[in-house]
Amino acid sequence: MRRSVPATVVVVVGLLLLVNYIVINPLLAGAAEAVLRLVVVLAAGAALAGGVALVHRHGGDLLRGRGDRLGSAVLLAGLAAVPIAGLYPGSQGVADPAVRWLVGALLAPLIASLFAMLFVFLLLAMREGMAIRSRQVTVMLLAAGVVIVLLLPLGGQIGASLATAADWAMAVPIGGVFRGLLIGVAVVTAVHAARVLLVVEGADD
Repeated sequence: MRRSVPATVVVVVGLLLLVNYIVINPLLAGAAEAVLRLVVVLAAGAALAGGVALVHRHGGDLLRGRGDRLGSAVLLAGLAAVPIAGLYPGSQGVADPAVRWLVGALLAPLIASLFAMLFVFLLLAMREGMAIRSRQVTVMLLAAGVVIVLLLPLGGQIGASLATAADWAMAVPIGGVFRGLLIGVAVVTAVHAARVLLVVEGADD
């Protein structure tokens, strides 16, 4: 019984939002908008609770001298710096220069570093794929090579032609593949989530 109530709520909310995208009705749109606002509030509460739990965990590790104390100290300092920069008296919130500096000087370089590491991992994965002589990896490498050629920073008429071809490739074939992947992942995730929530046998298969 305790599991069926949340499952019913999730299914009803999901169906309401889905029907709102299909049927044009002001009353239905108002109900869907109210539900979305409630979801945003719940998500904000969950994020706040996650932040408190993170502070409690790493604060406890720092006080008890266990785990990576340096990493915990850096994490706690970062968590404290952003709210202080955005909430001190006279602050302009997200538009405050201190917040902009934190984002531009710390967060943006960290994100760029993560993406740089992702590129290295992709190269390692391609090397492993080439070692097993997979046809799918060969197609992926050819497509990646074509995209790299199209994005070369060349000038003149050749550069303009490559830029036009790159825009078309991003909008038509690559965009179509990404949209297909997103739709497929969304459908499979929704079906699997419904099976788990409704306690359908074989949901873990």
